[in-house]
Amino acid sequence: MKKVFLIVALFIIPIVAYLFFASGVNNFVKLPVVTPNVPELPNLKTQNDSVIQLKNRITILGFPGNNINEVKGNITNLCHKIYSKNMEFVDFQVVYVAPKGTETEINSIVETLSRDADLSKWFFVFATPEEIKDYYAKLNLIGGLDLDNGTSNVFIIDKELNLRGRKGTNKKGEEEYREGYNTTSAADLHNEMSDDVKVILAEYRLALKKNNKEENVIK
Repeated sequence: MKKVFLIVALFIIPIVAYLFFASGVNNFVKLPVVTPNVPELPNLKTQNDSVIQLKNRITILGFPGNNINEVKGNITNLCHKIYSKNMEFVDFQVVYVAPKGTETEINSIVETLSRDADLSKWFFVFATPEEIKDYYAKLNLIGGLDLDNGTSNVFIIDKELNLRGRKGTNKKGEEEYREGYNTTSAADLHNEMSDDVKVILAEYRLALKKNNKEENVIK
């Protein structure tokens, strides 16, 4: 009996408490799936010729568009409000799909952000306009890309390649729908997105603790 109490005290109570305090804005028990089975990135490469994958990672996915200098502030907002606070989570990453030809501007942004942040889990991959449009269309979202093949919204993709957000009836009985998070709004990132990222990370932490507990029981 004492062992059961100890397990509850050490593992279950902290997770429940975390979920409770992380749900100040998010009123869903679990972050809903907006688009299931998002396709993997089509072999897109970084400037270092590395291929980045979404599978088995919790990814913040963005599309900066052609006018990189105009979205510097958006990218900086995301870095400070979301990335820097969560990058220590082992499987967390940020991936931006940028148009080919914007490498110089991207380098400038990376150099600036690197002064204050560790960008080891932040990646820019490059694609043609047609590749960007084709991939974005497969996300099956209501919002579209602008004329520069970009959007101020970023999206949460889970380890199983599901796009997560807010969809359906929340705990208050209210209908909600949110497929992305507006990087032009510090408040949107600080409140809604920060809260939703905490919830999905807590989901995986809880699953990891459960798996570890089951393995220990088997042993």
